[in-house]
Amino acid sequence: MTNESAESRALREETTRRLETALSTFGVAALGRMEERLPWFRRMPAEQRSWIGLVAQTSIAAFVDWFRNGERTRVALGGEVFATAPREMMRTIRLQHTVDMIRVISEVVETRLHDLAAPGGEAQLREAILRYTREVAFSAAQVYARAAETRGAWDARLEALVVDSLLRGDGDDGLHSWAAALGWTTKPVVVIAGHAPEDSSEAIADQIKLAARRLRVDVLSGVQGSRLIVIVGGAEDPLAAARQLSAKFGQGPVVVGPEAPDLYGATASAKAALAGLRAAVGWPDAPRPVAASELLPERALDGDEAARKYLVEQVFAPIQAAGAPLLDTLTTYLEQGSSLEATARLLYVHPNTVRYRLRRVSELTGLTPTDGRGAFTLRIALVLGRFTDRSGSF
Repeated sequence: MTNESAESRALREETTRRLETALSTFGVAALGRMEERLPWFRRMPAEQRSWIGLVAQTSIAAFVDWFRNGERTRVALGGEVFATAPREMMRTIRLQHTVDMIRVISEVVETRLHDLAAPGGEAQLREAILRYTREVAFSAAQVYARAAETRGAWDARLEALVVDSLLRGDGDDGLHSWAAALGWTTKPVVVIAGHAPEDSSEAIADQIKLAARRLRVDVLSGVQGSRLIVIVGGAEDPLAAARQLSAKFGQGPVVVGPEAPDLYGATASAKAALAGLRAAVGWPDAPRPVAASELLPERALDGDEAARKYLVEQVFAPIQAAGAPLLDTLTTYLEQGSSLEATARLLYVHPNTVRYRLRRVSELTGLTPTDGRGAFTLRIALVLGRFTDRSGSF
């Protein structure tokens, strides 16, 4: 220090000499104390423990140098102490572990305080140890904060690559490796599509992750132009999860794709969600969020081949296979404005027969002819089915 007295400088020089003499034993003593005091240290592989030993030795050497120079170099401590360890150390050793390590090292020095300090210099050395450990702790926090910021930016890029890969339908090794790097193993998976809000993409991603933690689900997200795509994993009720996440989307519809068994099979969910997002304009009163399966008629009219195929194969074909009376009853019922009496008169059957046949349609397709939305979907399915019969192929 600039105003240090001659007596204080003499004590510092003598203490520094003693510290340098004992320097070689500090690292071994610190590792031994960590072995005794820190359970997480005992569980670590030998290679990682050697990294910590290197950091401990460097930390003690830097302390001696810092003490010798009058405690004037504290701003640069982070680079000196933590640059000796590989980057992998920041991924495997938490900040709390680092703080524990610093505390143990300081204890090792303090236990030998009377031997290390020059006579009369105990207080000087003790205060220096307190200041030094505080500075190293602050440096550690800065190092971990920078590492977390870098890792967050890298994870965001990986998320964008995963989302883009799913939308393109690329289930190649790249998708597998990117997902593995993000630690994604969650099943099942659904894709949610909507419009992006006005916020920056980074802010959106952070808000979605915070909401996902509350819901106890995993998410990957990406903004593509004006669209926000969110991949949700592990949701017991995907539509309920989407309902909670929909507040993070911008204005307009939010569409939930069908459930996929895992991330690599989620391309179909993504395509259905995007097709639903494009076609949702045809149903202004659609709920938010809405399942892509609820938008099948709009998607089919908008040219979505998957929706058209589903309506033909899963709706029209079962009705047709059940026989002409069922198909004729449904057709007449829809054309007569959903009137049971008018349908019964035209077909020369009792109204209860019409009711029974309509129930059979509902059982076969999962769509209710007496419901306005169900009737609309069934009418589109009938038209598409007849088109297919006419052409002989879908």
